[in-house]
Amino acid sequence: MKHSGILVTGGAGYIGSHVVLQLRARGERVVVLDDLSRGFRQAVLDTPLVVGKVGDRETVLKVLQAHQIDTVMHFAAYTIVPESVSEPLKYYGNNTCSTRSLLESCLEAGVKHFVFSSTAAVYGIPAAGVAAEDTPTAPINPYGTSKLMSEWMLRDVSAASALKHVALRYFNVAGSDSQGRVGQATPKATLLIKVACEHVVGKRPEVAIYGTDYATPDGTGVRDYIHVEDLATAHLDALEYLRSGGDSTVLNVGYGHGYSVREVLQSVERVSGQKLKIREEPRRPGDPPALVARAERIRQALGWQPRLDDLDTIVRTALEWERHLQRAPWS
Repeated sequence: MKHSGILVTGGAGYIGSHVVLQLRARGERVVVLDDLSRGFRQAVLDTPLVVGKVGDRETVLKVLQAHQIDTVMHFAAYTIVPESVSEPLKYYGNNTCSTRSLLESCLEAGVKHFVFSSTAAVYGIPAAGVAAEDTPTAPINPYGTSKLMSEWMLRDVSAASALKHVALRYFNVAGSDSQGRVGQATPKATLLIKVACEHVVGKRPEVAIYGTDYATPDGTGVRDYIHVEDLATAHLDALEYLRSGGDSTVLNVGYGHGYSVREVLQSVERVSGQKLKIREEPRRPGDPPALVARAERIRQALGWQPRLDDLDTIVRTALEWERHLQRAPWS
């Protein structure tokens, strides 16, 4: 069965670009919409790129109609948590209001399927450190709230129209394309594995541990780290689920087990063969001691089968990408 086109918003960004690679490898007809404010033209490779904003209804509607789009995968968003705290309206405007505008355009153009990039930040600080899809949502920052509000809009739009959606709540995404074609190039990134790998290649003088007195096995925070390629595959599985008539749903994307900050840094030392310069700092406000996914539902609903559930593999691809950026920086 031949399908119509797929619009990937934010497809020049870290996660979106990996999804585009997998869609193209499967022979899908893909168009990227990105304003390049935080994405990179290089990440798109030879995929058709429209430079524009998701909140620009005229541009979006033209793209949806011209390319006969029946599926939208929506990644375009600001994602830096501390920035969301200091500039909340920036996040509600770009993440929530623009998603509303995008959905309006999708309904007008008759889009059938919508795959949404959500986040485990919607859970806030779950009491047990483990979050299932039915764990109460209680975000503690505007980033998480902006994504949760978008989930609510999707829920209500799907109930009132023929549009069906899958919202994927990511846990800690890390690593890079195994073939070294794309990766994370975000300036001033805050994700631990990228920060540690930047330290290895000399971009940062040290790496910090925030909090060493948590009630965890080694006193540092525990997170569920997932390789970006496995995350990308989840989006393709979500697309097949919707094409097969699946109902709208929300799913966690994680491996279901966590690593502590110290375990991650030990992996970076092991993979790089270098001793890290580590600075210990007090806890940051709002950081949960542990945040790990209950991830059975996505395997059952989508048949998702991760291939790269190995911390050293995640770190190795992240480090290879940082070394690539040293040789050929993105701008």
